[in-house]
Amino acid sequence: MGHWAGIMGERAASGLSIRKYCEREGMHPNRYHYWQRRLRIAAAGEIQAKKEEVAQLPPAGWMQVSASAEVNEPKKPEDAGIMIEIGKSRVMVTESTGTELLTKVCKVLVELC
Repeated sequence: MGHWAGIMGERAASGLSIRKYCEREGMHPNRYHYWQRRLRIAAAGEIQAKKEEVAQLPPAGWMQVSASAEVNEPKKPEDAGIMIEIGKSRVMVTESTGTELLTKVCKVLVELC
């Protein structure tokens, strides 16, 4: 397909219509259109794959954290979560912290810092 992508680029750079370019190069316009369609389908598949990949990423300003296989029992209640620091502020997040509340709190802290 790289070969045909090059041909498409040459045709665009030439400023000629597809029909005129194909006449000049001695190829049938149907062949050109076939490969143009194949390249567009391949490009659309790549774009869709990128969209799906991006959709799996955490939102901007967040980072993905994975839990380790070993889970240690907390020694005291304040150890039962994670501490998030934004600027000089700290927020303790536990399993029961709602994502909407956490999102709002983090947005406010980012604006204040």
